[in-house]
Amino acid sequence: MTLPAGFELIARDEELGPKILEGLTEVEERLDRAMRYTDALADVAARHLLEAGGKRVRPLLALLAAEASGGINDDVLQAGVVTELTHLATLYHDDVMDDATKRRGTDAAHTIWGNSVAILTGDLIFSRASLIVSELGARPLAIQARTFERLVLGQLHETSGPGTGEDQLAHYIKVIEGKTGSLIAAACEYGSHLAGAPEETVQTLIRYGELVGVAFQLADDVIDVTADDAVSGKTPGTDLREGVPTLPTILVRQAALDGDEAAQRVVELMDADLASDEALDRAVRALAAHPATSTAWNIAYRWADDAIEAISPLPDSTVKRALESFAHAVVHRDA
Repeated sequence: MTLPAGFELIARDEELGPKILEGLTEVEERLDRAMRYTDALADVAARHLLEAGGKRVRPLLALLAAEASGGINDDVLQAGVVTELTHLATLYHDDVMDDATKRRGTDAAHTIWGNSVAILTGDLIFSRASLIVSELGARPLAIQARTFERLVLGQLHETSGPGTGEDQLAHYIKVIEGKTGSLIAAACEYGSHLAGAPEETVQTLIRYGELVGVAFQLADDVIDVTADDAVSGKTPGTDLREGVPTLPTILVRQAALDGDEAAQRVVELMDADLASDEALDRAVRALAAHPATSTAWNIAYRWADDAIEAISPLPDSTVKRALESFAHAVVHRDA
């Protein structure tokens, strides 16, 4: 196992480093066991994205939240499995809804087996996560149910769009708080609660997870129009092609409404037929070059700074410094 960017402090810590890496290795082995199905199609489809890799950020945060509390135990490891399974399930559904062709550098499941199999595979993984969390007690079960509800509501709000008179940026933040912030916050709540942390510490880490989760997604929005697909593992401009609002597109549209002629030209390219790769590439490049994209980065930086501030009450430790470093790293990456 290798740690994602932002967690170098852990790797250098002679005591914490081996403990975290051992925990992540155990989570990976449990993930492998959890995704075994006797049905051949279910087995291969469910393993498709698991075997494509991933940063395992959510299990890692569950382990770190536990280490900031009473320490990693078997229940925390199981919760790490639950968070990653839940995340994987959402990816199957998201790729169908976004008609994305690539995920983690490999073909999206629906391009191989069709939409129905991809959706049912996501449902199957959700059910396996629920089965595991049912053995962890009443609060973890409530965490999973609440998080699942927020994930679905986030997607529903994204699909329905802002209500009458609702600010589009505020609506979008609400969407990503549900779709991304909720599960990262859940990872922090699982880890701290199951490690026996005082409720004040649990709430501190939940707040950190919410904020860093939003920062993570805002950075993803910008990466969608600035990164090389060979680096990110996703097709650049996927959200743009599907007409899904993201932070850069919201900002450039607002600039166009305010009379920015350069922004108006970008919007024209964005609103053109993006079926061809050439048209999409033109729109992506134009959006990436507009100052709205730099503004989007700055907004993501502020959310990361707020996440760092949220854990200021925690005593100084390698874990705290690693959480601070991770919040910084999520908005200073290219994939």
